[in-house]
Amino acid sequence: MDIAFTPEQLAFRDEVRAFIAARLPAATRARLRQGHLPNKEETVAWQRILAERGWSAPHWPREYGGAALGQAERLILLDELYRAPAPLPQIFNMNMLGPVLMKFGTPAQRDFFLPKLASLELWFCQGFSEPGAGSDLASLRTSARREGEFYIVNGQKTWTSTAQWADWMFALVRTNPEARKQEGISFLLIDLKTPGITVRPIRSIDGTDHVNEVFLEDVKVPAAHLVGEENKGWDCAKFLLANERTGIANVGLCQERLQLARELAGVDVLAADAALRRELAVLDAEIRALELTNYRFLLTPSQQAALPAFASVLKLKGTEIQQELHALLARLAGADGLEQPVSAEEGPHLVQRYLFSRALSIYGGTSEIQKDILARTILA
Repeated sequence: MDIAFTPEQLAFRDEVRAFIAARLPAATRARLRQGHLPNKEETVAWQRILAERGWSAPHWPREYGGAALGQAERLILLDELYRAPAPLPQIFNMNMLGPVLMKFGTPAQRDFFLPKLASLELWFCQGFSEPGAGSDLASLRTSARREGEFYIVNGQKTWTSTAQWADWMFALVRTNPEARKQEGISFLLIDLKTPGITVRPIRSIDGTDHVNEVFLEDVKVPAAHLVGEENKGWDCAKFLLANERTGIANVGLCQERLQLARELAGVDVLAADAALRRELAVLDAEIRALELTNYRFLLTPSQQAALPAFASVLKLKGTEIQQELHALLARLAGADGLEQPVSAEEGPHLVQRYLFSRALSIYGGTSEIQKDILARTILA
């Protein structure tokens, strides 16, 4: 079964490919091919290039700097960025906070923040998880007490991705400790330069500081930075998490990593190793099935309504395939892959990327949570 793109969609795909080929810096592409994650400078530079076409925020309305692309075109763009490979638009700005501000923000908040989100003039991180409040997010304890025109925030966030690069954080805080868990939470925008904030890196197994702890001690946040209504932040959070569905399977990334595995193996090794050929063929078939499932689900509103847990299928299977691919690439890298590069910016990084990939089954909703969701759906 092939994906039935319209002639206009095929022309858009050709346009995206030509744009990436002409504008993506060669050094950025080379680093990502080696297994490195994009750094802040690469992400900002590339997002501003994409913004020339509105592609840094492809699903946003044009009046906010987006391209107002349909779901199919948005998926085409995402897959082509993965295949290049190129940095993706910064997810916390574009896929999470931006849509929340459009739905729940005040006109002043939208006018001030949305252009800066699209251009990455401001880099946001997500302050949701806490010690003891990860999968059970509603158990969070970071408090915000209203005093006049400010909230006084105290608490701790953890596993906060890119906080070391961020200018601001959008955070869930407890504003009514007496209410039921979900009903006493508010959604705040917090300037990380505010006194009382400490960002402490967490060194992960791959040797990077991608995640952080964020400590807040008597932090004064203007009440004007409350998004939506006080104690109604859970509505913002649910809307935000629903917006993560597009691209959750990471099909383009899987295709790009599979092609790299073929290249690393080489013609001679593939000719002599039937087991490796079989492994690559199985991965190819699984990625193709994932791609068809992804498009069928995301482009068919009736299926989304009938099977809301289908996003769990995409997240779960996409995670499993990515982890298998990163393990294969680490194996193909051989002894050379065990050598630590001279710096985080140089040399192959395939073993380190394999180690980083272990987190895929945790963030964005653990694999165990996805299985629970699917089990409840089946038994309902």
